[in-house]
Amino acid sequence: MANKNFISKIHLVISVLVVAPVAFIYGFNPSSKFDIHPETIDEINQFKAIMGLYLGFALIWVLGVFKKKYLKVALVTNTVFMLSLGVGRITSWFIDGTPTFEYRFGVFAELFLGFYGLWVLITQYQGTTNS
Repeated sequence: MANKNFISKIHLVISVLVVAPVAFIYGFNPSSKFDIHPETIDEINQFKAIMGLYLGFALIWVLGVFKKKYLKVALVTNTVFMLSLGVGRITSWFIDGTPTFEYRFGVFAELFLGFYGLWVLITQYQGTTNS
């Protein structure tokens, strides 16, 4: 039982440990780690909005780790979040060119976490209704 819990939640913990710090970097100092240099108030505001979005999703994932009734929604949102980021970055990679190493690594990490979440959903919730 503990092994099943670990398998179904480890990627949520990893996601929180990565997404929460990145949220604060995006929100307060994106140029410290990325080749991003917002100049206008609107650009800065956009990064604060991304920070809020990332922290909101991280909160859902934390709830899923600690409260069983939130696990499935945490798994679904994490899977959609990670796969969407990965697909968006791959699209940009092909259309716009090769990004920095951090973003290239991010593509693979996001796709791994997204497909891992999809695997957990398929193996643990296949055939179940809204449980």
